Amino acid sequence: MAELYVPAAQDTGVKARVQRFGGYLAGMVMPNIAAFIAWGLITALFFENGWVPNEKFAALIGPMAHVLLPVLIGYTGGRMVHAQRGAVVGAVATIGLVVGAESPMFFGAMIVGPLAAYGLKLVDGLTAGRIRPGFEMLVENFTAGIVGGVAALAGVLAIGPVMRVFTEAAGSGVRFLVEHHLLPAAALLIEPAKVLFLNNAINHGVLGPLGIAESSDAGKSILFMLETNPGPGFGILLAYLCFGPRALRPSVPAAMAIQFLGGIHEIYFPYVLMKPSMVLAAVCGGAAGIATFLVTGVGLVATPSPGSIFAYLAETPRGDHFGVLAGVVVAAGVSFVVGSLLLGFGRLARDEEGI
Repeated sequence: MAELYVPAAQDTGVKARVQRFGGYLAGMVMPNIAAFIAWGLITALFFENGWVPNEKFAALIGPMAHVLLPVLIGYTGGRMVHAQRGAVVGAVATIGLVVGAESPMFFGAMIVGPLAAYGLKLVDGLTAGRIRPGFEMLVENFTAGIVGGVAALAGVLAIGPVMRVFTEAAGSGVRFLVEHHLLPAAALLIEPAKVLFLNNAINHGVLGPLGIAESSDAGKSILFMLETNPGPGFGILLAYLCFGPRALRPSVPAAMAIQFLGGIHEIYFPYVLMKPSMVLAAVCGGAAGIATFLVTGVGLVATPSPGSIFAYLAETPRGDHFGVLAGVVVAAGVSFVVGSLLLGFGRLARDEEGI
């Protein structure tokens, strides 16, 4: 696995703290990128609108997205805080979050896994040196079980609902911009929310229903294109391929294929998280794509799910293909240029590697 981007030693202040936070979030996802690739391949191939639809194989998609991937993230986050004991507690706590929420809780797992592990670390600090010889394993297992159980219950009762409120707030902001005809500005909310794995909640919870209402009258809707455009993510991955850290570049081509052809946008989110300023590239690319869609007057007849270029073309009404492709290309080009600038056209990567 390629190493994560690590901030330069001379970075100070807010920039360094944001960079470390983004690197920490990415550190919970990148070790599990193979699982994301497996999920992406299965979804792209066997989904009902996939390349080789298969109902039996498609039954894997939901459990992998709702259970496997969040648990892996929570496990990894817990391990980063408190080794193997923290990993186990983080996984147990994430199961509570999974049960307490209806949508995949990737971002929630990034929060609850490390928090549960940190709670166990505090408990271990209180019991250190106070356990009678011969009872160490018993006490350690019970404290880990109790902390994990309490965290799982908290996930069901509290953390899951809190994450729903957070998701609904982001959706309300997007709805406000849509209703006030400020569509390009919607990228300011959509793109940051996407990299926090809130993409499905915004798309299917807000934009999809509004798009269906509009398309029932006009026969098409631009709202189906606001979140699903594969252009911004492709441009960011292309920037990483050309100018990102050398150790990271070998992982990019597979991510580009899965994101652009398979429509699994989640695959590029860790690349943004490891350098949070790259969200500006996503915002600029998304806004440029939306503006192009508006100028050309295009729309889709339904939500492209997953958001691959093939699904885009399949949902494009006759006569709109040029405008749709133009919006994707412009979004990819803008995000690539901005992302390349943020990556210093490779200079930052060379500095980090001592070249």
